[in-house]
Amino acid sequence: MRNLGVMRSLPAAMLVLAASIAAGPTLSNPFPHLFSKPSQAQKAAASSGQADAWAEQVRQALDERRLVDAGNMLEKARLDGVKSAELTVLGGELMLAQGRFADALPTLRAVENDPTVRPAALEGEGIAYSEMGKSDLAFTDLKQATVLEKTRWRAWNALGREYDVRHDWKNAKAAYTEALAAPGANQAIVLNNRGYSHLLQNQPELATPDLVAALAKDPDLKAARTNLRIAMAVQGEYDRAATAGAGDDRAAVLNNVGLAAAIRGDYRVAEKLLTQAIEIKGDNYERASDNLQLAKNLEARMATQSPNVIPTLNDHP
Repeated sequence: MRNLGVMRSLPAAMLVLAASIAAGPTLSNPFPHLFSKPSQAQKAAASSGQADAWAEQVRQALDERRLVDAGNMLEKARLDGVKSAELTVLGGELMLAQGRFADALPTLRAVENDPTVRPAALEGEGIAYSEMGKSDLAFTDLKQATVLEKTRWRAWNALGREYDVRHDWKNAKAAYTEALAAPGANQAIVLNNRGYSHLLQNQPELATPDLVAALAKDPDLKAARTNLRIAMAVQGEYDRAATAGAGDDRAAVLNNVGLAAAIRGDYRVAEKLLTQAIEIKGDNYERASDNLQLAKNLEARMATQSPNVIPTLNDHP
């Protein structure tokens, strides 16, 4: 509607100009912007502005986990011929959010040498490699990303996980600290991962404050809730740990707490909880059945110490 209004006003402007020319000496064009074609620089600036606007909307959709909306926006921008290195990176980030880690790699590699987006591209590649279990490649890319741009919280967070894999606890702690300090960081995710790192170090008393803080920031973060139950269970707080909330998988809760009890050496408690888990879900609950057998084997061997590494029971964002 606004464009149509401008077009209706043009004939009047042209008639005034023509009358002026007829009545007197030749004048320079007082309205050059109405008649001249845009230069290449103007076209490039307009295209860049469009790309920036699309990128801002896509980024907001990704941050809000509106993945379908983000995908639709990227497709609309493509169909409109709007392109930029940032939009390409955002396309790779969408694939990461969708769990399409292998698919994200060629998209991100296509722009990794563009200095304007290199840190973001390397961050995305590092996260993809980490999720695919290619730890050495992940570590290299994530380190480069954090050197190029220190405020990339996702790179620091993923780097903390890679240090955890190496049992390099000192550098893991430093990486999570950097992630928490970065602008715009999803602190709930980082706090959960730092708490999980403490669990891996058999330090549940240090894990608990981080996990409580994570849930305070994001009550729907299931990984933090599961990890908090594990932290409580390995400290012997079985009743609190086994209390399931609305929407929780009761059998999964009992399985995790039962395994934690076995790790702690409370084999009878472990067997009771794991048996309850199997009764709820059925004999085909292989994970609980395996953990029950583990508890019985440990009891038979009269194990006196808990393993130093807590098995992976849940997602580690």
